[in-house]
Amino acid sequence: MIPNSGMIQELSERSREIFRLIVEAYVETGTPVGSKTLSRRLPFDLSPASVRNVMAELEGAGLLYSPHTSAGRLPTEQGLRLFVDGMLEVGNLSENDRIELAAQCQASGRSIEQLLTQATETLSGLSSCAGLVTAPKAETPLKHVEFVHLGPGRALVVLVSENGLVENRIIDIPLGLPPASLIEAGNYLSARLHGRTVLEATAEITAELESKKAELDALTAKVVETGLAMWAGGKDADAIDAPLIVRGQANLLDDVKAVEDLERVRTLFEELETKKDLVRLLEQTQTGEGVRIFIGSENDLFGLSGCSVVAAPYNDSQNNVLGIIGVVGPTRLNYARIIPMVDYTAQVIGRLIG
Repeated sequence: MIPNSGMIQELSERSREIFRLIVEAYVETGTPVGSKTLSRRLPFDLSPASVRNVMAELEGAGLLYSPHTSAGRLPTEQGLRLFVDGMLEVGNLSENDRIELAAQCQASGRSIEQLLTQATETLSGLSSCAGLVTAPKAETPLKHVEFVHLGPGRALVVLVSENGLVENRIIDIPLGLPPASLIEAGNYLSARLHGRTVLEATAEITAELESKKAELDALTAKVVETGLAMWAGGKDADAIDAPLIVRGQANLLDDVKAVEDLERVRTLFEELETKKDLVRLLEQTQTGEGVRIFIGSENDLFGLSGCSVVAAPYNDSQNNVLGIIGVVGPTRLNYARIIPMVDYTAQVIGRLIG
């Protein structure tokens, strides 16, 4: 059971202070803190024995735990949630971080994809986490469609929208399809989709194919139908990876101090490859305003690796949600610094795109 922020008021002043020091030490070093160290750091006199009694009470409340045989304590995921919701003092983003984030985003180029990639890389570098961003999901008019043969039964579809966003999707194609048919399919769709969204043109293209007005052979027509079914939300739509950019995974290796840490990061890398589930997790951020925080097993995707996600939506000038940007890292994130960093980055992206 996750404690609510009302528990903070139920804790005595000394319990709150000891709990705060333990969490802050965990965020800074990742190591357990013992009663003697805490006794020296407290702003009031309290013996190590009395500190141990308080630590035992906090452990009994589910806020702390003792790793291995250590005499020190670490916060549980429930403890971290209580701290973030009820005790965390979120600071303002430093002027240097603001300048770097804004400058990098504005210098990233003219396409939305370049902007989002640069913003994610910058956020990743400043936070020492992996950066995540979903591209705008709103239907935008297309500029160009191209099919690239990948091998037997597979092709890469490159969709370029008028706002500069490039999406790469893999589809199944009939075995033995000649390269000329892929070129023909691309030319056919580009001519009919140029300046229009997929949804706007789907009905017309489908009707044209069914009435055999389109001068396409059967295999090429099959490629066009497969692409339309996916793009328009057909039965195979869930098989497509949503537009998602992940950068800075190597930063997560900097926190490795033991074999179990390496296993945690390896698991996280595997989870980051599950893009469909990752997008669904990030989309939960759209349901509320501002920054959302997911700690450890609070979400199914990162439950095994015990990591946290800090994410925020970015909006257009009409306040419509375009996508989500955030970071993923160990639960001992510097939440006070990263929360305003993610929030500010989302604001910058929204202004530039909107």
